[in-house]
Amino acid sequence: MRILGITLPENKRMGIALTAIYGIGRSRALFILAKADVDPDIKAGKLTVDQENSIRKIIEGFKIEGDLKREVASNIKRLKDIKTYRGIRHSRHLPTRGQRTKTNSRTVRGNVRKTMGSGKRKEEKK
Repeated sequence: MRILGITLPENKRMGIALTAIYGIGRSRALFILAKADVDPDIKAGKLTVDQENSIRKIIEGFKIEGDLKREVASNIKRLKDIKTYRGIRHSRHLPTRGQRTKTNSRTVRGNVRKTMGSGKRKEEKK
């Protein structure tokens, strides 16, 4: 099944399969299925054409995939341009929501290890 150019996994339940679309999480997927009157436990491959069309019609009302990614990128760019604190943190690739950076900021910084004793390799045995 394809919705707006995205192929949904055929063997997963619809409550999970809809989350393959960027911008749709678990709660929004369940909301869409409830509004379309579709059972969330039905597999994606077993949907009827009417059910597919009703789901497709509801999803078109949301901002998803490319439009959402563009909006998020433009929001971050706006923060950088007006030089807010969050924009500066984005430009320096540091956590933006108040997390500590002495330790535990590996996710944003890309798993960078700069001190000597924290290398990935074990010491060579003599």
